[in-house]
Amino acid sequence: MFQDPRGTNSSKFQVSEFILLGFPGIHSWQHWLSLPLALLYFLALLTNICVIIVIHQEASLHQPMYYFLAILAVVDMGLATTIMPKILAIFWFNAKSISLPECFAQMYVIQCFVTMESGIFVCMAIDRYVAICQPLRYPSIVTESFVVKATVFMTLRNCVATISVPVLASQRNYCSKNQIEHCLCSNLAVTSLSCDDRRINSINQLALAWVVMGTDLGLTLFSYALILRSVLKLNSAEAASKALGTCTSHLILIFFFYTVIVVLSITHLAGMKIPLIPVLLNVLHNVIPPAMNPVVYALKNKELKQGLHKMLSLNFKGN
Repeated sequence: MFQDPRGTNSSKFQVSEFILLGFPGIHSWQHWLSLPLALLYFLALLTNICVIIVIHQEASLHQPMYYFLAILAVVDMGLATTIMPKILAIFWFNAKSISLPECFAQMYVIQCFVTMESGIFVCMAIDRYVAICQPLRYPSIVTESFVVKATVFMTLRNCVATISVPVLASQRNYCSKNQIEHCLCSNLAVTSLSCDDRRINSINQLALAWVVMGTDLGLTLFSYALILRSVLKLNSAEAASKALGTCTSHLILIFFFYTVIVVLSITHLAGMKIPLIPVLLNVLHNVIPPAMNPVVYALKNKELKQGLHKMLSLNFKGN
């Protein structure tokens, strides 16, 4: 479990692996949670794959809004797959060990996907703002080129912004404890095991959450505020209802996504004495949005619902 990188005469040791214990305080029966978590994971994979297939097959859905939705589906599947196989392995096969490089890699990928999802919400908000508030300019502003450029920018931004998290974590000295009270390699859970000062890790994590994702949230809310103002000025009740219906699904998902992040930040700053709550929220935050995003969009979006119905009808007829 431990290795001495400096030789036998050194008093400093570096752990060679971490042990993910799962949910703190409920280790004896936490394996029962594997069933709902597995169902959420498979629901996330199934529904997001369906969304991608429908958008690809239906020519009427070859529009920027649905391209962003397809990108969100890819991000959601990536986020869920980054954590769920390991969590299920912990519960089903007691595979609790994870090497330091694997742990830091998982930490980085989680950070990238979470911030990427935040960035896609901004892009979708801007898309809806232009479509509703400046409809005549929409075809010339929100083009396929815009979708590609926005996606590339968000990907590069998030990959660069989040690299500091695993780099700083890997520079800590893990010389004694290696058991993590978590189901995944959370930055703050891992660095809490270090033997040296970890304040820079906490400051960096909070700065990343509030600056990068706080900026995304501000831009998203500002866009929807402008949309709401424009909708209230519409003389047609039908047009206003259609515009609000399009945005409602976005706002439901955005509300859950950012609320959990805010709660996790507050519990960390407050030093909550019940670690199960933030750990459970952290896991659910990485699996519930991927499972629920396509479901909410399918229920609230008429065109997507029709595409899904058409695809399922063709499959049933083919069988």
